[in-house]
Amino acid sequence: MTTRRGILKLVGGGVVLAALGGAAFYLANGPSDEARTAWREAGAPAEYRRRFLSYALLAPNPHNRQPWLVRLDGEDGLTLFCDLDRRLPETDPFDRQIVLGCGAFLELLSIAAAHEGYAAEITPFPEGDPAPRLDARAVAQVKFVARAAQADPAFAAIGIRRTNRNTYSERDVAADLLAQLDAAGSVHGVMAQTTADAGRVAKLRDITWRGHETESLTYRTMKESIDLMRIGKAEVEQWRDGLVLEGPMMELARMTGMVSHEALLDTKSDAFKMGLDTYRPKAASARAYAWLINDHAGRTSELNAGRAYARLALKAAELGLAIHPWSQALQEFPEMRPLYDEVHALIGDGKRVQMLVRAGYADAVIPAPRRGLAAHILGEGQS
Repeated sequence: MTTRRGILKLVGGGVVLAALGGAAFYLANGPSDEARTAWREAGAPAEYRRRFLSYALLAPNPHNRQPWLVRLDGEDGLTLFCDLDRRLPETDPFDRQIVLGCGAFLELLSIAAAHEGYAAEITPFPEGDPAPRLDARAVAQVKFVARAAQADPAFAAIGIRRTNRNTYSERDVAADLLAQLDAAGSVHGVMAQTTADAGRVAKLRDITWRGHETESLTYRTMKESIDLMRIGKAEVEQWRDGLVLEGPMMELARMTGMVSHEALLDTKSDAFKMGLDTYRPKAASARAYAWLINDHAGRTSELNAGRAYARLALKAAELGLAIHPWSQALQEFPEMRPLYDEVHALIGDGKRVQMLVRAGYADAVIPAPRRGLAAHILGEGQS
């Protein structure tokens, strides 16, 4: 609920907006096109590995950290590393989610390669499994073999895949569409499952919301997210990663002081309360869920789960479905443990739940920012 102080700030901001000229303000402070250049330039590089990589960097990944570093090897290979500075030590203390993001990157790389007839031969963790966290060892080695693969129909969805955090409509998801998600995500030793059963959906809505609250009310995990919040067009264009708050109204809230990193972290502030109030109806709007499970036999199982999630996300885009990972209950920091156990008891079937997402229909969203290809190739844009 907006307080009197908040209303006064917005009124004052309205004066500022009127002074600047409403249309001019909107045009100047809308979502950043510049921060999304990578989506438009996918497929443009002349060198074939860079061309495949330009699609891979559009992969879904936790907190939009884009933790991928690539070394080009010889004329037909590359090695993928994790940028260790882009991990999430509070919400992802064992780097499991980061590895999933690397798996999604590799799957899009493979799909892009197949589109031009190249097979991407992927060797996961060639120097062994790093544990308990990732280290400087390679995540994967890839060798490209020409004229060894057929075009993959999933390629067509790479450019339209989105994570949709909007409130979902009351429209049910048909059973045959959920079955297609099941099939798409059941690859690489991973099993995808879905439900639109009202009782089970209600339980999952409750668990996911309590997971969201637990992360939000645990200072160090919330701070990790707030530190990665890009507020307003200037910050989005500067960083091109992280969690984005942008658009004219958000710019106005930033200008009036209603939204800032400090306010978003203060549990007593209007901004913090409004953040929870914004997400509560989104959680309650879920009409269906999808999740991924596997045996979790080491890091390769995590990588494979990320590859499977990329497939599921691309299929959702193809089908016109909105999806949004709501996986806080799967995080492995101590305060989340009761919910972690609860969600595994509900849907785990004795295996590891690697991803949990809501699925349905929602207003379309624009793509998330990307840092661009040079930021990911060692020796190009690296400090």
